[in-house]
Amino acid sequence: METLYTASAPTRAAVDALRGPALLEFGTNWCGHCRAAQGALAVAYAGHAGVPHFKVEDGPGRALGRSFRVKLWPTLIFLRDGVELARLVRPLNAAEIGAAFELINPAA
Repeated sequence: METLYTASAPTRAAVDALRGPALLEFGTNWCGHCRAAQGALAVAYAGHAGVPHFKVEDGPGRALGRSFRVKLWPTLIFLRDGVELARLVRPLNAAEIGAAFELINPAA
């Protein structure tokens, strides 16, 4: 699991071309909601450690976040083969996050 949001983000074309399960997480390192979600995310991610996790710093003018119409942080987008299967905004519940992981990475 990634721990810091980074300014370098994959392109939308690269995300669309991903194969298998992946998690995109949009937010910022200074966001209180983002920090609050990390504990639940860590619990849920522990059962899906093989899923690539892209922790993308978001904000005005950031192309990837805009292409996914991200409005609030953190926003978790669960992908399988580059297709969005689930989205959680400001999640605080590990079970809710785990259920979304199951959609993209069943019986991990």
